Amino acid sequence: MTSGFEIQLWWLLALPLFFVLGWIAARIDIKHLVRESRALPRSYFKGLNFLLNEQPDKAIEAFIEAAKVDPETIELHFALGNLFRRRGETDRAIRVHQNLIERGNSAQGQLSQLTDEQRLHALAELGQDYLKAGLLDRAEDIFVKLRGTQRDEEALRFLLEIYQQEKDWPRSIEIARSLPEHAGHLWQKEIANFHCELAASALLHGQIAEAHGHLDAALAENRKCVRATLLQGEVALAENDTPAAIESWKRIEQQSPVYLSLAAPKLLEAFRKEGREEAGIQLLRGWFAQHPSLDLLDTVYQSELQSGGPEAAYQLVRDELRRNPTLLGLDKLYEAQILMASVEQRGDLELVRNLIHNHTRRVARYRCNACGFKARQFYWRCPACGGWETYPPKRTEEFDLTP
Repeated sequence: MTSGFEIQLWWLLALPLFFVLGWIAARIDIKHLVRESRALPRSYFKGLNFLLNEQPDKAIEAFIEAAKVDPETIELHFALGNLFRRRGETDRAIRVHQNLIERGNSAQGQLSQLTDEQRLHALAELGQDYLKAGLLDRAEDIFVKLRGTQRDEEALRFLLEIYQQEKDWPRSIEIARSLPEHAGHLWQKEIANFHCELAASALLHGQIAEAHGHLDAALAENRKCVRATLLQGEVALAENDTPAAIESWKRIEQQSPVYLSLAAPKLLEAFRKEGREEAGIQLLRGWFAQHPSLDLLDTVYQSELQSGGPEAAYQLVRDELRRNPTLLGLDKLYEAQILMASVEQRGDLELVRNLIHNHTRRVARYRCNACGFKARQFYWRCPACGGWETYPPKRTEEFDLTP
């Protein structure tokens, strides 16, 4: 009983002591915080307020004022440079980051020196400024200097972007092979496309053996590279081997059926060259039945129109509209109906068809799966985000119909 009373008495004596210690610690932290906040220029807080209120122009001016008042604020200079670059004011971003690097190289003066990490950071930011400004040679020089440092992977990624912009595909392959695996991504798709670029160039200049070598390398990197298979067909045609071209393009159905529409017109022309047009039409009909798409519909429709006449083309499109109702399909239906109609009926039908056709031009676009950029023509590499094979040959209307 006495022991329990002694413990309670000890706690009663200790509680005020703990309270006093906590109060002292809080006072010390508050004083430290106040000292730090007073050390920062008032314009710094004004800039933060403008940023929070989505007023970047006023925020930049406030940060410039803060940097003039207190040139020691290195992180503020980084933030300011990034803001300039994002706004497209690359010349001002370059000056900010160049000033930081000169500070790091200076052995004199009242300004504090940069740490090694800060200097590498400033170099990387300056390289990005040059890249954004289109000064690729200067950007390349900086990122080459950053190789083997703590910023090695970052340097490799930007060098890859530079070499792609310069269409320097051999060096693009070299850099892509040096990049480490990232989230399971091993860069095979990109390397395969680099080889395809080299193969297309070789084919254009009549260097058939070199084109074969690059296409073999592309498929070794990525056996599902449809672009390489398409080019193999082109190379076979250049060698006057039409049956080999047909067999190449037929393999696309096993690789990725969504790309069949890219091969369909060339395949049908190859069958015609071999005197087997009907076999080609039957193959395309089978593809269309299994893997319908608006681009494939266009090729099959034209082949039906030439071989079977307007009635066969009309029946094809009507059946497809029942299966997949689209405005682009309706446009083809009216086109075939106009060809079958009498002179008296054509005026009204053409009026309706023109209305539909003008509207379908807005949905007859391709869309990047990565960034959503839309374009009227197909690209292997997105012009906006730079992703490879992010543009499936499907029109935006087809995306909208996908459940």
